[in-house]
Amino acid sequence: MAKPEVKAFFHADTSTWSYVVSDPATARAAVIDAVLDFDYKSGRTGTGSVQAIIDYVRDHDLQVEWVLETHAHADHLAAAPKVREAVGGTIAIGEGIREVQERFRKIFNFEKAFLPDGAQFDHLFRDGDSFTVGEIEGRVIHTPGHTSDSISYVIGDAVFVGDTLFMPDAGTARCDFPGGDAGVMYRSIQKLFALPDETRMFMCHDYQPGGREPLFQTTVGEQKRDNIHVGTGKSEAAFVHMRNERDAGLAMPRLIVPSIQVNIRAGEFPAPEDNGTVYLKVPVDTLGKPTGKPETG
Repeated sequence: MAKPEVKAFFHADTSTWSYVVSDPATARAAVIDAVLDFDYKSGRTGTGSVQAIIDYVRDHDLQVEWVLETHAHADHLAAAPKVREAVGGTIAIGEGIREVQERFRKIFNFEKAFLPDGAQFDHLFRDGDSFTVGEIEGRVIHTPGHTSDSISYVIGDAVFVGDTLFMPDAGTARCDFPGGDAGVMYRSIQKLFALPDETRMFMCHDYQPGGREPLFQTTVGEQKRDNIHVGTGKSEAAFVHMRNERDAGLAMPRLIVPSIQVNIRAGEFPAPEDNGTVYLKVPVDTLGKPTGKPETG
């Protein structure tokens, strides 16, 4: 099986991993889950993190074909438009984004011109769709549960799983967002576990349990054996009970309010208002619980 080169970039403020995946034979590449810096206290954006990705692409003379999102993230702002503007590429996400857009446009009372049709993205993938990065074959696996639009990308011998799984010592992502479902998550994970054991698996987040160094890569076989939430053949019923009980004590992610408003627009902000300023809304007494532990896994 073809082996793409994978360069990982860690965004410490949101514990997010972004990737440049490239075909050594053709120097064609995909960028996955790039992050825009955002200071919630001031409302200021920054491009330092995504610039590191852009610099890597340019320094290695790569041609970006795809700018991929695994789902509409609730914990960081997507920088896909910055990548496309600088080095090209087609911005893509799963077709389930339409459901997420429909759900959250009501929560945030978006402008009437916003349509939940996914047209804000360049391309929408369906489950089982194929694509290429250079000469390396890729395919899409719909892996909902964390969110209804979550997808995983299999590119050669590597799979990029978004928030479906964390490193084995961290388990799995929460399932209590609107549209999330722990039973659906369990069945999505079984799709990933059906891949060859040697498949390299790349995480979108690592919250460094126990204060260890951040990690981003494991294998399907290691996850099946060692994942603390779903490894060693744990049943769906046991997983759903654990996940629901754990999620009940979690607070909403720190950046969910700005992130969702931007990410369901493919990383674009709402249009400036008549004073030339862009605004993001905060729905009061609407999302999540008033208290809870800050971790998101």
